[in-house]
Amino acid sequence: MQTLYKKIKTLQSNPNAMETMMQDKRILEVFQHVVLGGMGMPDMDNDEPNDKSARRPSPPTSTSAAQAKKAPEPESMEEEEEEEVEEVFSDTLSPEEIKLAKEKKDKKAAVAAKERGNKLYQAKDFAGALAAYDEAVQLDSTNMTFLTNKAAVYFTQNNFDQCIEMCEAAMEVGAANKAPFEDRAKALTRCGKAYQKKGDYATAIEKLKAAQFEHHDKETQRLLKTWELEKKKKDALAYQDDSLADEHKNKGNAHFRASQFAEAVKEYEEAVKRAPKNAAIRNNLSAALCKIMDFNGAKREVEVALDLDHKYVKAWARKGEIEMLLKENHKAMDSFRKGLEIEPNNQACVDGLRKVSAMVNYGSATMSEDERKERAAHAMADPEIQNILMDPIIQQILQDFQHNPKAANEAMRDATVRKKIEKLIASGVVQTA
Repeated sequence: MQTLYKKIKTLQSNPNAMETMMQDKRILEVFQHVVLGGMGMPDMDNDEPNDKSARRPSPPTSTSAAQAKKAPEPESMEEEEEEEVEEVFSDTLSPEEIKLAKEKKDKKAAVAAKERGNKLYQAKDFAGALAAYDEAVQLDSTNMTFLTNKAAVYFTQNNFDQCIEMCEAAMEVGAANKAPFEDRAKALTRCGKAYQKKGDYATAIEKLKAAQFEHHDKETQRLLKTWELEKKKKDALAYQDDSLADEHKNKGNAHFRASQFAEAVKEYEEAVKRAPKNAAIRNNLSAALCKIMDFNGAKREVEVALDLDHKYVKAWARKGEIEMLLKENHKAMDSFRKGLEIEPNNQACVDGLRKVSAMVNYGSATMSEDERKERAAHAMADPEIQNILMDPIIQQILQDFQHNPKAANEAMRDATVRKKIEKLIASGVVQTA
């Protein structure tokens, strides 16, 4: 049996053989495709013959009858014939059209290879997934997704250097082929995650910022904020050095003794950065801040010192002194008393408590009416004072002082009640005769 290709060659050299050749279904299909533009051409996989009306009747010959009795051609031959038809049809296409057709076919095959790689990746067959993605890259080198998928495999394998390399290669391919901005952002984000796993927060953050520039994503933004906070903590931890902290503390002490308080603050602040959990340095910084009239900053630092060491008596004495300067006498009394609970004979706390008591007992007598009102208003802003005044028992006792002094004095025997009333007096909310 002549092959299809040979029959077509025969027709090209001898057109008069058309009538005989048209009995072959394959020749008829080729003729319809070339002459009629493919109209009415059946699917190449369809083994059913065309409508009989499409054939020209011809007298049966012994050759055609013998052919009709033969078994169908094997499937392998169909593939070969399809290739021959494509080879013949390629003569009708321009080189550019042939190139485009091949590229389209390769891209379709590349996507199929990628999908196969995805399934292998989900099955944790990482070697198979990488091979499938490599196949996709060979078929279509313009698609950055295949490279970012390879990067995902390397990331899962904790091979972060290879992951970074693939992401960078993907970005080059994406830029050269004008890939979607979202795809570029994904590659940069994956690259940033690899750097973060390596501990390089600075580069990781830069990659995420670049990803946000390509395509803004809320989840990436949250991750960026988290990494920035982690980097800040990491940098602060790496900066700590107890020996350098002592050096800056000693320099700060020298400046403090020389009344160079601004310079002392700078040295103490540097010492705090080097040793943030050193209560003594915090207390020294508080003292220096007092000297430059930054009382709120001083109070903040001494409170941190007490959080670090609740039994640090010097810090309790410092806190009481600052509260006196802030006209928070009721708080100052508490601070000095807490210091004395730890060290009953601490001179700074003894002197501080005596001083603040004198201010409470005699200071109000020398104040003007406006000063008293200002002091009381300042105290009323204190949540602790507000809670005391809202206590029904305290409210009743304050009324008893005016209308039933005997009952009020009886109530003052209770230590808790007496302490609350003393706070109100010390704060200036309650005036004594």
